[in-house]
Amino acid sequence: MDFELTEEQTLLKATLSQFLAHRYDFAARTRASRSEPGYRAEIWQDLAGTLGLLGATLAEASGGMGGGAAEQMIIMEEAGWALLLEPLAETLFQGAWLLERCGATDLLPGVMAGTVRLAVAITEPGMRHDYADVAATAERSGARWRLSGQKAVVMAAPWATHLIVAARSGSAHGLSLFVVPSDVPGLTLHPYPTIDGRRAADMVLAGAEGTLIGEEGAALDLLEELRDRAIAAQAAEAAGLLDKLVKDTVDYTKQRQQFGQAISGFQVLQHRMVDMHIHVEMTRSAAVLAALKLDGDPLERALAASAAKVTLANACRFVGQNAVQLHGGMGMTDELSIGHYFKRATVLESEFGSADWHLARHAALSIKRAA
Repeated sequence: MDFELTEEQTLLKATLSQFLAHRYDFAARTRASRSEPGYRAEIWQDLAGTLGLLGATLAEASGGMGGGAAEQMIIMEEAGWALLLEPLAETLFQGAWLLERCGATDLLPGVMAGTVRLAVAITEPGMRHDYADVAATAERSGARWRLSGQKAVVMAAPWATHLIVAARSGSAHGLSLFVVPSDVPGLTLHPYPTIDGRRAADMVLAGAEGTLIGEEGAALDLLEELRDRAIAAQAAEAAGLLDKLVKDTVDYTKQRQQFGQAISGFQVLQHRMVDMHIHVEMTRSAAVLAALKLDGDPLERALAASAAKVTLANACRFVGQNAVQLHGGMGMTDELSIGHYFKRATVLESEFGSADWHLARHAALSIKRAA
């Protein structure tokens, strides 16, 4: 199997890397995170217009570049290295992917132009990781639907112009997907900052109007696939983020002195940093496998996604904690980027299911495959 990037993919990686290196320094990122909007609108527009990035994985028939899992992996690894705030994954790899799969292409030109930002609202208060437990409801009202219920910890919702909401509908009460504008009457957002400097919101739906996308009552399998795709993107992001943590830690240990020499010369710390590097490479390998399985058999896709989730969760904890420890007490200060990367790693560790849940899922799926 050929793992070499094509000429176009190499150009994509180099272009995005150079853009983020020149336009996305840590100080500017911190100021944006603490500002009222919580992200940089000009960066978002440049991602859309200057780079054309917001159509990278959309089909050419929809006006996109026709990229796939490899392009997603490239983009998210660079986003992880730069600690990107902007809702790239939520808009392109989750929301726009759902719209395209459901044949709801009206909003895609806006996505590619940077005027439409998306968030996917699935989880609810008291709900764990089983998407079949969604309790929000939708009742038909003419050509539209009225949604009622609550959603919790909807990532990027405060930035979204449109929300894709999972709710129960019809006599069979199967799960369906609805597009809800963020300013529609009957929708209330309670936004808040997350520990990694991004934004999330809890939602209350009280008769908010939405438009059905896809087949009514048939969204559960689509949401399960979405989770696997989101994890594949997360694994790539984690590979870039953790790689940056290791690099910064190695650089710091070459400067920090103890007993008259740089601590990078201590053999026990060298071994620890090698272990950190191994975790990064394991995460990158898991991301590659998850990406390769995205468009194949659903069982194999789910197995690869859960394996990637467990791998990245363990790596985020090991690399993050050791990076902070090797920096000493200053590792968690706001002045250094290391603490901000560690906080993002902590979020990645638990989003879309914990390591324990995915271990159990992988075991159940392995039994199913063996049978």
